[in-house]
Parts: sequence; C-alpha cells; structure tokens
Amino acid sequence: MEETPSPARYETLLFDLDDCLYPGSSGLADACQLNIEAYMVENLGIDPTVVMELNARLYKCHGTSMAGLWTEGYYVDHDDFHKYVHGRLPYHLLRPDSVLRSLLQSMPQPKYIFTNADKVHAEVVLRKLGVEDLFNDVLCFESFNSRCAVAKERRQSGDEAVKLDMSVPIVCKPSVACMQEAIQVLQIDPSKTLFFDDSARNIFGGKTAGLDTVLVGSMTKCEGADYSIASIHNVKEFIPEIWAEPHFFDELRLSCKVAVETIP
Repeated sequence: MEETPSPARYETLLFDLDDCLYPGSSGLADACQLNIEAYMVENLGIDPTVVMELNARLYKCHGTSMAGLWTEGYYVDHDDFHKYVHGRLPYHLLRPDSVLRSLLQSMPQPKYIFTNADKVHAEVVLRKLGVEDLFNDVLCFESFNSRCAVAKERRQSGDEAVKLDMSVPIVCKPSVACMQEAIQVLQIDPSKTLFFDDSARNIFGGKTAGLDTVLVGSMTKCEGADYSIASIHNVKEFIPEIWAEPHFFDELRLSCKVAVETIP
C-alpha cells in the first residue's frame, strides 16, 4: 500500500525556554534561584534566614517569585529585578546545540517562545543555543505586562518618579488568563497547537486553556500532559505527529475494530 503523506496534526508549536530547550542540569536554574534570594535580601530587606523558604512559597503560589512578591505587597522595579536576576547568570554554561537546531528546522510549523522571563534574557539564551533565527516571535514578560514597558520608556525619557500601580497583578504562566492571552495574541487554534514546558503547573494551565501539551524533562506524565519526554532531543521519537503522518496508518486504526469482527 502506498503511503500518501497527510498534513501534520499541529499547526503551531509553543516552547517554554528555560529548562525546556536546554537541560535543567545546566546550572542556570540554581544560579537564578540564588540571584532571586540575594535580590530579596539586598533590595527588599527581607530576613536572610527566611528568604529561601519564602521564595519557594512565592514561586509555588504565584507562578514566579516576582509575581509573588508583587502580590504580597513588595514593590519590585521589574527592570531592576530582571537585570539583577538574569544579568548575573552564568550564560557561558550554555553552548550551541546542533541537535536542537536540526530538530527545530525540521518542524514544519511556526514556532514561538512562551516564557515568563524578560525579552533580554530570552534573546541571550536563544543566541547561546544557536537557534535565535528559528522562532517567529518571543512571548515574554513584556508581552503580557505592557504597562511595565510603558513605565520603562517613561523612565528612560527622564521621568524617574514614575511608579507602577501595585493593584494591577503581574500576568504570567501558569495562569489560564496568560495562556488565553497568548492564544489571542498569536491568533492560533489551541486544539491544533502543541505546548512544550518543563513545569507541571504550566502544563496543567495550558491544557485548561485548550492546548495540547508536552511535559519536558520527565517520562512520567503529569496532570494535563498529552505527552512526556525526557529531553527536547527526544521529540521526534515520541511525537511523530509534529511531522506529516501517512494516511494509511489512520485508515488502519479506524478499520481495526471492523477487521477483527469480520474475520471468519
């Protein structure tokens, strides 16, 4: 039987950035956590003896440490936070990933980054990995918190007194509102979009918003995960649906039950 290629199942691919496109063992995540805790002590005056536990709770309850600090009444200058936390990261630990690049190049769909981090951090990481030219766009902190970008422009123009309204919450994953906003911004069909993330919370949020989901970094599925892969490098082995699939496989699956029932 001749195999006639059919269109790929998915029209759009959404990728988280940190600990998803590169392994969590890189050391960047640990360095980021230490930088956040140092920021909390040095810039917010939080007791060093409670900062580790507080940071863990804020991240768990609010999606990001910054969102948690903001929600609980700490005024955080977003630009300063990102510069402090990401500007000190050991980016030299990241190297160009030729396997990742080949995989991304082979995927026929438009590809987007979907991260809670700021744009500068995303650009540095993508450049270090050697894949910065393979994504159609980057959805990041500034994409969902435009008022922060406006405040930044006002400060750069000389209005040093500008402050943000703390009654306006920070929008970030894993909130379903953030997922839905990403879908609206990109004008995509969630049922035909595959979302990759290393966070079980983000996977659940994405699934709730209607996305198909891939948990990266574990072979054990979490709630809301349609697929799970140990590494982004394993995607072709475990999710061939990203690429065109022969029609006859679908036909065999559909006719399997009938074939069994009609055997003499």
